[in-house]
Amino acid sequence: MIRFYFILVFFVIALLNFFKAPSYHFWLLAIGVTEMPLIFAGIATLLTLTGFWAHKYQVQGTILGVLTIIIFLSPIVRAYWVAKDIKADMALAFDSKQNNDDVPFSFSKLFEKAKNSSYQTLQYVQYKDTSLKLDFYPSKTGGKKPCVIVVHGGSWAGGDSQQLPELNTYLAEKGYNVAAINYRMAPKYQTPAPVEDIQAAITYLDKHADELNIDTNEYVLLGRSAGAQIALLAAYTLHEPRLKGVIDFYGPADMVWGYSIKSNPLIMDSRKVMEDYIGGSYFKVPQKYVACSPLEFVSNKSVPTLIIHGENDVLVSREHSRRLNLKLQQNDIKHYWLKLPWATHGFDYNLNGPGGQLSTYAVETFLHTITQK
Repeated sequence: MIRFYFILVFFVIALLNFFKAPSYHFWLLAIGVTEMPLIFAGIATLLTLTGFWAHKYQVQGTILGVLTIIIFLSPIVRAYWVAKDIKADMALAFDSKQNNDDVPFSFSKLFEKAKNSSYQTLQYVQYKDTSLKLDFYPSKTGGKKPCVIVVHGGSWAGGDSQQLPELNTYLAEKGYNVAAINYRMAPKYQTPAPVEDIQAAITYLDKHADELNIDTNEYVLLGRSAGAQIALLAAYTLHEPRLKGVIDFYGPADMVWGYSIKSNPLIMDSRKVMEDYIGGSYFKVPQKYVACSPLEFVSNKSVPTLIIHGENDVLVSREHSRRLNLKLQQNDIKHYWLKLPWATHGFDYNLNGPGGQLSTYAVETFLHTITQK
């Protein structure tokens, strides 16, 4: 009987592969369930195998256990399904012959641990009331290389440059410089302060390009969540000619629409978060919501864009990415939208999980396509 109840609990947890998390802690659990499927499938297998000694609900428990195992493993199957088309789709999207020979998704890589490498922490700007630093991951290959500027997430009020550093290490090993920046955060600082910080970071990297081996003709912005909104806004408004592209991990691209739709209050008070960052409600400062909506500034001169979003995102609706994708289409901007049906917000926490592998492949392929490395 106890065994049946345990399996039932894991069955409910497994459903996070198909349904959005109902609360904050279930969201955190969903990241593990979808991006570390072998662990959860293994536990479900052990529970199912105890059916040999169970007396009550033996058959029912075994059937439910097998179904639970299958559901836990479903992100792997779906990752293979997405992987079979990604190379051809990205080649078509960017009118290029893909030179990324890596496999988009590998079962064996699920067992690997992502690496972290050393970095330099450098102060890149001094304001009257604060200073900001960045973490610089130098390219592991010789010569001057492009630089990817990474903007962390955290609802514009939290997080730091050391958030999810594994991708920084991976890109450095592939021959890119990476500068993961800190920026001025809400509620003390409001939009467009973080965009100004990106400009300051570029100025600093330009000045120190020789010692850091940076090709100053090739910058790329990469942002996650709130950081993606900042990166997109900077990419579309700074009009920096040396900026080659922008990578958007589950970012809010339409701040006006985003304010109109409340998020689940058990996960986040989205309106409060936006008001702290923008400086008031939409009804008080509507023009500021328009001014910090990246899609409002998409034009036929915008840079190539890579969009990555999970369908089960409970913090930033995939509708933001759909709207951005449509605006990019209307302006004939080269772009690609990687859709991950099982993934939730922050899925790239595990770089070697199903979503982590596919997004890393897409990022590397995008960088190969838009830079001259």
